[in-house]
Amino acid sequence: MFRTVLALCLLLTGPAGAGPIQELRVCADPNNLPFSNERREGFENRIVELLAADLGVPVAYTWWPQRRGFIRNTLKEGLCDLIPGVPSGLEMVSTTAPYYRSGYVFVAKAQDGPVITSFDDPRLRSLRIGVQMIGDDFANTPPAHALTRRGIVDNVRGYMVYGDYSRDDGAAGIVEAVSSGAVDVAIVWGPVAGYYAGRQPVPLALTPVAPPAEGPLFPMAFDISMGLRRGDRAFHDLVSGALDRNRAAIDAILADFGVPRLEQPRGGD
Repeated sequence: MFRTVLALCLLLTGPAGAGPIQELRVCADPNNLPFSNERREGFENRIVELLAADLGVPVAYTWWPQRRGFIRNTLKEGLCDLIPGVPSGLEMVSTTAPYYRSGYVFVAKAQDGPVITSFDDPRLRSLRIGVQMIGDDFANTPPAHALTRRGIVDNVRGYMVYGDYSRDDGAAGIVEAVSSGAVDVAIVWGPVAGYYAGRQPVPLALTPVAPPAEGPLFPMAFDISMGLRRGDRAFHDLVSGALDRNRAAIDAILADFGVPRLEQPRGGD
């Protein structure tokens, strides 16, 4: 009898145990397009819905602004079991194999804007540059470090990574600055650049930053995975299986949102 009861308990447990899940519990930002919002319009929302449909369960969201302490206050507090869109190998969580790889890009007007591919381009010393300055860990972004290391500071205008949170498209500001001519070139995280560049009144060109790293400490490209709570291999395998079965559909979603992708992802826990 004890073994029968134990088996039933395991079958009914959520991701903290080894059995099937009743819902896919996700923590995400309610206002962070193109990634997620409360209306479920972001590409991470669409990917999560795809995985949930594959697993035959509904999605249950906990909405939390993706700022400092996001993982600590959500996943680690048991409010959810999955956080989409984390860098592969992030130490605070267990990560799946990546489902895409993207990087920072130079954004300029397509018709007459400068074609910049490297931080060593001498024109960066005289152009008006927009750059995403502060990450969710209150550290400067890799492009900001790259410019500072070269002494390129006086002609740089900083834009907060999450932009104006009072707007539905708060992260659009840095791309809009290129479109309006407020800056000549901007260095933007690829998914943000691709999504908002396609929504500007003038054509914009995106050029990947090369090389894909500024020394060992400042990568310009990242593999992106689902972040899960450590120690639950069964749930890890469940999500990984759903990702594997839906690779083509995920790629189609990323393409639909204009996400610039680099070479095939690698790694995973």
